[in-house]
Order: sequence, then C-alpha cells, then structure tokens
Amino acid sequence: MEYRFRTLVPEEIDCRVQQIKQTNKGGFGLSVLLYKDARCDMNILDETVGPENWQRKHEDHNGNLFCSVGVKYNDEWVWKEDAGAPSNTEAQKGHASDSFKRACTNHGIGRELYTSPFIWIEAMDGEITPGGNGKYRLKPGVSFHVSEISTDEKRRIVSLTLVDNKGNVRFSFPRQSRPVQKQEPHAAPQPETISATQAAWVTEMCKVLFGEKWSQSFYKATGYRYPHEITKADFPGIKARLEKKEAQQA
Repeated sequence: MEYRFRTLVPEEIDCRVQQIKQTNKGGFGLSVLLYKDARCDMNILDETVGPENWQRKHEDHNGNLFCSVGVKYNDEWVWKEDAGAPSNTEAQKGHASDSFKRACTNHGIGRELYTSPFIWIEAMDGEITPGGNGKYRLKPGVSFHVSEISTDEKRRIVSLTLVDNKGNVRFSFPRQSRPVQKQEPHAAPQPETISATQAAWVTEMCKVLFGEKWSQSFYKATGYRYPHEITKADFPGIKARLEKKEAQQA
C-alpha cells in the first residue's frame, strides 16, 4: 500500500504576518504567510500510517541541523530529509522543529501551502501599532485564521478565505464578487481575468525566480498585486517575461 497524505484542513493551518507596510492611501496593509506546525505533522503521520510506522532522526552536518523522517511502506522504510532554520527565540528547539516540518513536507504533508496566492490584507483602524525601529506590528488580540480552503486534483489551492478574530472575512481567493451593478449603456466591459490554473502558474514561477521573498517582487514583475487579477490580455506578455528570466537564470 502506498500512502498519500491528505491535504490540511483550516484548523491545521496557521497564519503569520510577514510584513506590514503603509499604503499610498495613508493606511496600512500586511502580507500573510500560511504554515503548519510540527504537531500537525505528527498528528497526520499517526493518523495515516500509525505511530509505529514512522520515525525521525536529527543529524548535524557542518553546523546545519538536518532531520530525516522515515515512513514505512510495505515493510520498507522510505526516508526523506531537509535542513531547518533556527527560530528567533528558542534557536535549538526551533531549528529541530523546522527541519522536521520541512522533511514532512518532502513526504507531501502540507505541500499545498506552497501554492498559496499572495495574501494581502488591508488593516482596519486601530489594528496596527508602532513596533520600534520604524517598524509596525499588530495590536495584541488581532489575528487572522483560515476559515475555508480547497484544492484541485493536483493539490493546488483553488479557493481560500481568511477571517479575523471577530469572524470578519478579510481575504478571499478568488476574490469575492461584488453585487452586480447596472451598467451605463456605454460603460466599458470589465476585462476577463486568467484562470485559477494560470494564476497558480504565475505564483509558482515567481517563487522559483525570486525565492522566499517572491511576494515582494511580484508587483514589480507582473504589474499586478494579486495573481488572479491578471487579465487574459496581459497574461501572454507576463508569461513571456517570466520564462525569459527563468532562462537567463538557468
């Protein structure tokens, strides 16, 4: 039997604010990343293969802490490993936990989070406070949570909703449609946007080209804030530019 780990449910996904910036309108906006914790990985391993059919081990290689996670398939152990990064607080513990989570991702647990769209939330009044050194942070008590997520047959995220601690919807993908308004007789039609598959392609390509800071380079590379806002008319040009840049980096 070959196990295939299920995708994560909303309660297993955490949200972390990556950056808070002032907007051109004088307010604040923030980018959010989705991630899983080590307990989530352990629970899914136990649930899928059983506690007795997986194990982990840590090894130091030239100062880099690697974690190897073994999963038993048909009486044969399959091992996958990855290195982690130390946390800002408990460095050693965080380093071990991060390497374990990455190794589990190599087995497929939570890999769909890598297909997340760029998440940008406009802050409401009173949610942001100075954090020192010219930076900002969320006020205590303000948080965001995944309330809905779905994936396609290739385990790519096709819909996603984030709410705040009061239950207000703060982000949706694809963007929630607004009530249809009657157009003036000569009003120009709205341009047609790309499909979810094409938006996922652009997101993945930017992650490949720009690495962990891809979201900061997305607007400069495409001219759009969100992948699903790209129009079908602009997509061929954006696709050609990204493919050209990929070829130059090869």
